[in-house]
Amino acid sequence: MSTVTQQATGPDTHSGTADLIARLREQENRPALVGYLPVGYPTVDRSIEALKTLVDHGVDIIELGIPYTDPVLDGPVIQAAAQGALDAGARVRDVFRVVRELTEYAPHVPVLVMTYWNPVLKYGPDAFARDLAAAGGAGLITPDLIPDEGADWIAASEAHGLDRVFLVAPSSTPERLRLTVGQSRGFVYAASLMGVTGERNQVGSRAEQLVADTRAAGAPNVCVGLGVSTGAQAAEVGRFADGVIVGSALVRPLLSDGPLPDDEWAVRLTNLAGVTEDLAAGVRSARAPAPTDPPAATPGGATTSGEAL
Repeated sequence: MSTVTQQATGPDTHSGTADLIARLREQENRPALVGYLPVGYPTVDRSIEALKTLVDHGVDIIELGIPYTDPVLDGPVIQAAAQGALDAGARVRDVFRVVRELTEYAPHVPVLVMTYWNPVLKYGPDAFARDLAAAGGAGLITPDLIPDEGADWIAASEAHGLDRVFLVAPSSTPERLRLTVGQSRGFVYAASLMGVTGERNQVGSRAEQLVADTRAAGAPNVCVGLGVSTGAQAAEVGRFADGVIVGSALVRPLLSDGPLPDDEWAVRLTNLAGVTEDLAAGVRSARAPAPTDPPAATPGGATTSGEAL
């Protein structure tokens, strides 16, 4: 695999993801809600229904996972769903069908594919970029690919106009932050803590500093993931991040021990809608102005501002 040591050159590629995040920041004073679900769980068709539920109930950006046999960064909830998808026959090529259906259903919602590098390498980086772009996809999130080793993907994403979202972590050095920021497009994914994905009682304590350091390295957009599972946590993270990424909390309502009849699947989708709405409310309240106390009254019936009560 070839290496990269300086910022990529190529066409000035437009990023719809970055545009959306900027619009939400400037016009609505809020971060984006990024929601993850895997392709093919519990089936490809039902995964499309679940993804449309996310869109209908407040997710701004879709993170679409490709199930993988060795998901070293995924926690038990996402691992269980990914294995279920693989057992049901999900394959890499299914991602293009799902992306196409989502972008036709909601053209305003960017769809980023989250994948380990090996499936892309086996498919062929340029062929994968070509087919993803043709389906309407926005780009890739690559958790196990660092920019130093990503020349093939950087070239392919440049050629086909796709976002490339690399990760930073609390352990990232200033030099690593600069390199990652220089090669990212769309946003930089800030892992709020060290470890695998999953729901937690609190977000990593170093998340806010990591966002500040990544911005200082030149990133216009920094989204935070790992550990966010409630609307309250989404509001906490959204106070300082440009986007809040949620995975396990959205996957959990869909998990089952076996095939579900239609009525039980409908209940799962209703539960998913409720979780999504809670998270969406959290990001929308993240930067809401604090309520102010009414002016204090003074003797004689006037307020301290001089207005009569």
